[in-house]
Amino acid sequence: MSVRTRRAMIWILGTLLAIACSLAIALLIAIRINGAAVLDRVDRIAGGSREVELLEQARFGPGGTQVLDVYATAATTSEPKPVLLFLHGGGWNSGNPADYGFIGRAFAPEGFVVVTAGYRLHPEGLFPAMLEDTARAIGWTRANIARLGGDPNRIVLAGHSAGAYNVVMSVLDRQWLAREGLGPDAIAGVIGLAGPYDFFPFTSDSARNAFGHVPDGETTQPIRFVRQGAPPMLLLHGDKDTVVRPRNSHALAAELDAAGTSATTRIYPGMDHTDVLVSLASPWRSKRPVLKDMVEFARTVRASVPVQDKIG
Repeated sequence: MSVRTRRAMIWILGTLLAIACSLAIALLIAIRINGAAVLDRVDRIAGGSREVELLEQARFGPGGTQVLDVYATAATTSEPKPVLLFLHGGGWNSGNPADYGFIGRAFAPEGFVVVTAGYRLHPEGLFPAMLEDTARAIGWTRANIARLGGDPNRIVLAGHSAGAYNVVMSVLDRQWLAREGLGPDAIAGVIGLAGPYDFFPFTSDSARNAFGHVPDGETTQPIRFVRQGAPPMLLLHGDKDTVVRPRNSHALAAELDAAGTSATTRIYPGMDHTDVLVSLASPWRSKRPVLKDMVEFARTVRASVPVQDKIG
C-alpha cells in the first residue's frame, strides 16, 4: 500500500469517526431538548421490543395525565413477578408515561412487571396533587397487579427527578398511602434517580410553580418526614448533576441512616441529571451500571406485611 493510499484511508477513517461523534452528540442534545419521547424511539430502534408487551393501559383519575401503562414479557413461570412502578420527571410541569416504554423494555426482561404512571401537571398539578396521584397509582397497582402477573407484596417504586420526589415523599409522609387504605409497610422499596428531597427555599421556576403557594414550604420536603420503619431506599445521582445537586441524595441518606432506615447511595462519576435516565435505554444500558444497581436492589426487597384489600 502506498503512502498516498494510507493517508487517504486515514483521512476517510478520521472523517467517519468525526461524523459518528457529531451524530452521537447531536442525538444526546436531541434527547435533552425533546426528552423521553426521543429516548424511547432511540431505544426501540437500537434494542428492539425485547419481547416486551404492553399488557394494559388504565386511568386512575379523570385527568388526562392520570394514566398508567403496564408492561411485561410472556410469562415463563406461574410465580408472580416483582413489580416496578415508575414515575417520570419533568419539573412537575411536563412528561407523559407513554414516552417511557424504554423503562418497560429495560426491566420486564429482568423478570419484572413494569408500571409507568403519570400525575397531574402544572397548572392543575399544584402540591399536593402529585402526591395524591402517586398514591392513587400505587393503590391501583396494589389492587390490580396480581391479575397481570405481579406480586403485590413486591412493589418497588422508582422515579426520576420530580418523579423521584413523588415516590419518596409519598412513602415518607404516611398520610398519602393511608388515603388509599394502605399501611406504611405496603411498599417493598423505593429508588430515586436524581431526586430533589431537600430543596427549600425554592430557587427554580418549576419548584416555585408547584410549591410556591404553600404557606410553610418546609412541609413539602421529604427530608422533613424521615422516619424509622420507612421502606429501604436506593438513591442514585450523577456527580455532574447541576439541575438537582447530589447533596439531595447525600442529605436524605444521612437522615434515613440516622433514623435506622436502610439507605444506599450510588453517585456515578461523570453523569449529569439526564445521564442517569439515559442509562436505562439502549444502547447505553449495557454499558453503564444504573440498570444493574436498580435490578439488584429491587430483587432483594419485599414488603413486610401481607397485602390488604383497598378500603373504599
